[in-house]
Amino acid sequence: MKILLVRVSSLGDVLHNLPMVADLLRHDPGATIDWVVEEGYVSLVRLNPHVRKIIPWALRRWRKGLGKPETRAEIKAFFRSLREEEYDYVFDTQGLLKTGVIMGAARTRKGGKKVGLANGSEGSGYEGISRIFHTDSIPLDPRTHAVARGRLVAGAALGYAVDSAPDFGLPAPQAAQRPAFLPAEDYAVFFHGTARAAKKWADANWIALGHALAPMPVLLPWGSEQELKDAQALAARIPNARVLPKLSMMDAVTLAQHAALAVGVDTGLTHIAAAFVRPTVEIYCDSPKWKTEGNWSERIVNLGDLGAPPSSDDVIAAARRLLGQG
Repeated sequence: MKILLVRVSSLGDVLHNLPMVADLLRHDPGATIDWVVEEGYVSLVRLNPHVRKIIPWALRRWRKGLGKPETRAEIKAFFRSLREEEYDYVFDTQGLLKTGVIMGAARTRKGGKKVGLANGSEGSGYEGISRIFHTDSIPLDPRTHAVARGRLVAGAALGYAVDSAPDFGLPAPQAAQRPAFLPAEDYAVFFHGTARAAKKWADANWIALGHALAPMPVLLPWGSEQELKDAQALAARIPNARVLPKLSMMDAVTLAQHAALAVGVDTGLTHIAAAFVRPTVEIYCDSPKWKTEGNWSERIVNLGDLGAPPSSDDVIAAARRLLGQG
């Protein structure tokens, strides 16, 4: 079979779609799998060696220059690349108008299927109009986990059961590939930043956790000027803490990949650490735990829930257990 996956964004959602690849190949080991993804996440999908062809979608950038000839040329080139192949199955697991348009433009063989979501999950950005591009729409429980969603859609379309732990297809960390910005010794990383203030964990909690982990180095990444200020304020009060330079997305992925301990709020980089099955504490403050919790390994601890952030004592106890300290 030739299969096209359409999942263009965001970081966490693209990550959570990766286990579809392993499932499809268990069902048909000879299948070829291509993927349409926002250009900023191409390098993440490329980590999975079983994706044959990645087709970059650059809508975020194109919107800024739709009147420019070079932008229109890029858009035409995208659709040419998309239509080079005829697929047996095209899966849209995002359920938006823009992903439906991509699905609609993709070519299928005679009898091929275009399969998508019949409904969204609670709190998702699902757009029902996307169904006009489907040949088959798969209904799911509105509280389906983010990782299970795409897996169940493909399983229903192809007639196989989804009954194994998710395999993200990500490589194990290699000591020889440890970049210079990481310390040589084991470290903890605190993914403290998030775009929505209500999802943040209180500074006093991060500081208490940092003191409990001392003398273990604590690395503090950031992605915006406000997050940089927050990281600097935390570093001033946490022993052996270090504010990292601004990292590319793939450097941030490497940071998660090599961590001896990752602690973070409900954000893409925390979920990446969990996907690598690093010892990870996921903290939920203002988002539902059921939706994205790392539930595939005992090396992942999920604490808190919507409107019920965990205490520093609970997170400290979980971190110590993951580090083998009690």
